[in-house]
Amino acid sequence: MERVIATAGRKVRQVNLTADFVVAGGGLAGTCAAIAAAREGLKTILVQDRPVLGGNASSEVRLWGLGATSHMGNNNRWAREGGIIDQIMSENLWRNPEGNPVIFDAVLLDAVWNEPNLTVLLDTVVHDLEKKGDEIRSIRAYSSPEAASYLISSPLFCDATGDGVLGFLAGAAFRIGAEDAGEFNEPLAPDQDYGELLGTTIYFYSKDAGKPVTFVAPDFALKDITEIPRFERVSPAEHGCSFWWLEYGGRLDTIKDAAVIKRELLRVVYGIWDHIKNSGHFPEAENLTLEWVGKVPGKRESRRFEGDYMLTQADITGQRRHEDAVSFGGWAIDLHPADGVYSDRPPCNQYHARGIYQIPYRCLYSRDVKNLFLAGRLISASHVAFGSTRVMMTGGNNGQAVGVAAALCSEQALKPGDLASGSLLEKFQVRLARMGQFIPHLVREDSEDLVPDARISASAPISVGELPDSGTSHALENPEGMLLPFPAGPLPALGIRLASEENAVLTFQLRRSEYYGNFSPDTVIECRDIPVAAGFDGTLEVRFDSVLEKPEYLTVVVLPCDGVRIRECTERRPGMLLLHHGANEKVAASALQETPAEWNLPRLEFWLPRRRPDDRLWAMTFDPPLAPYRSEYLKSGFDRPFIESNSWSFDSSAAGDAEVTFRWDEVKNLKRIILFMDADFDHPLESVQYGHPDRVSPFLPRRLEVLDSSGRTVAAASDIHTARWEHRFEAPLETDTLTLRFPELHGTAMALYRVRAYT
Repeated sequence: MERVIATAGRKVRQVNLTADFVVAGGGLAGTCAAIAAAREGLKTILVQDRPVLGGNASSEVRLWGLGATSHMGNNNRWAREGGIIDQIMSENLWRNPEGNPVIFDAVLLDAVWNEPNLTVLLDTVVHDLEKKGDEIRSIRAYSSPEAASYLISSPLFCDATGDGVLGFLAGAAFRIGAEDAGEFNEPLAPDQDYGELLGTTIYFYSKDAGKPVTFVAPDFALKDITEIPRFERVSPAEHGCSFWWLEYGGRLDTIKDAAVIKRELLRVVYGIWDHIKNSGHFPEAENLTLEWVGKVPGKRESRRFEGDYMLTQADITGQRRHEDAVSFGGWAIDLHPADGVYSDRPPCNQYHARGIYQIPYRCLYSRDVKNLFLAGRLISASHVAFGSTRVMMTGGNNGQAVGVAAALCSEQALKPGDLASGSLLEKFQVRLARMGQFIPHLVREDSEDLVPDARISASAPISVGELPDSGTSHALENPEGMLLPFPAGPLPALGIRLASEENAVLTFQLRRSEYYGNFSPDTVIECRDIPVAAGFDGTLEVRFDSVLEKPEYLTVVVLPCDGVRIRECTERRPGMLLLHHGANEKVAASALQETPAEWNLPRLEFWLPRRRPDDRLWAMTFDPPLAPYRSEYLKSGFDRPFIESNSWSFDSSAAGDAEVTFRWDEVKNLKRIILFMDADFDHPLESVQYGHPDRVSPFLPRRLEVLDSSGRTVAAASDIHTARWEHRFEAPLETDTLTLRFPELHGTAMALYRVRAYT
């Protein structure tokens, strides 16, 4: 027993901490920044004001994490973010394919608690800081569960708080609201009628109780559902993220008026549930109960801070290249009317670019506070560009870049702005690549990697002479096409398996993307009209005359034709997709994006694959066989399909185990190896609610073994379910040969993109 006598007064417990790097804000961006820095060797502290990590993706808010894949609703193929955020989302898929948000909380906690260099302070609110000149020296934070006041000192800080608490307290320049269209020549900049800010949303979940459930609405609930112009969209079949459009607060100060906004959103949510349960329009809701209502509103927008560069509309729609590119985005420029749920406008306007775009490092630190990095939705971007960069998977990607930049700054005694150019910038980009960060159109030579100097021998990769007929077919009712990686030179003759009930003329087109490296089939190169007779059931030969000057992805398109059925191949092949011309209503109003010319947006046809398990390929042949998979890709290039397949791929039907061997002319002392594998970067991994059909990519190996020159197994792994696998040897491995063996696959084919080895 402890007995404490009365005194004149007491102070809360004071805890003083020091670190190499401090991250404020534990959303996906801040979490990835902290993990990246810790893995790069920095003693890191992550300060989070909530009891869980994940921010808007946590169980407190329950918004699904999204990024450049956009629910597979745009033309950004193989665009899922790589590195730490992909590891987290792949781990969530493995443990939690149903999308339970509480389990996602645990996945995030595991990710940070497994890092020995990382200290996590939950339920700890930053409220003050100390500066010296133009740098932050320490921050003050309070933990109510611990009744402790923290003083945390560090040479480097990152603001990932969403509202920009550190940047605000430190006096950094920031913006709230929308710029005039003329400031950055942004035709999409909203006017005052549309409003300058995106609002906030509270989500709710319902469940079937198995018996009739009565609901008595609280007094504060919205009484007149017709106050919501879109009330007819309300349905008991929807809950969670489906009600993203229950948005409010765009006409208010989303920071100062946060309590007012939350109260109004609760009024709306309970009013909608009252309508569902008690209006008499939804008898199917009799057994439904309101299982959960968010306690924390999901905020979209508040402060945006100014860096050495501000991303704008033209960077996104023009896909501008940046020497200091460290990340990428691909979500639409997604703007919402400020009146939100009370607006009679569409709840959002989404403007898609033809492909993904680079994000420069200069957007990820403050131009005023010299030791302050920026991550999450508050990075340096105009309101229009923010409409794309604000989403959480993009934030996670940017966060990883910040964490690696912090490590370099710490090692070199530099400030964030010092890395924006020169040799250190290239070193920075190489280290990001080692962690799995994909930067479109940018590959830096890694001088420390031993693999480019090795001789490679491998099991014969898949040669695609035929995509076999699986016995199923579908009617040719909509335009569709096969997206295929072709090498430089003449194209092979194509044989398309199909059947026709009547005389018809089939129109085939060969299409490419106008912008090299995109996958949007917006340019017709050749066209062939080929007659088929009634009763035809076989292989139709299609030849194109084009000779490619360099490798690229092309789409072989066929237009709709009554009475014709295309034979299907249900075997999956890495880096190949069947696309259909259509729209995903979650992210596009129609299958065609057309806007006024003065908006500087592309006319865009959407060509979308089917989500697993409904994905298919055409049953077809290639003469000569297509050879898109080569072991030489393992030495360099992109770690995903981009311009080429970039992979060595093995089919489980081949004799023996998949095997790759690297040989050097002299013995090496290997300390670590890194493998980059095919985690199907085209499949989006929404974190909650959106259940997934499987727990792992079909293109990953299930098991792998690493052998030295004597054939001894020196490392192994099983149940592989992430794209990146790293092994560090306890003692340097002396060998002139390294063999990777894959004795068991998850699916029928696996793909390996890149192998790296270091002394």
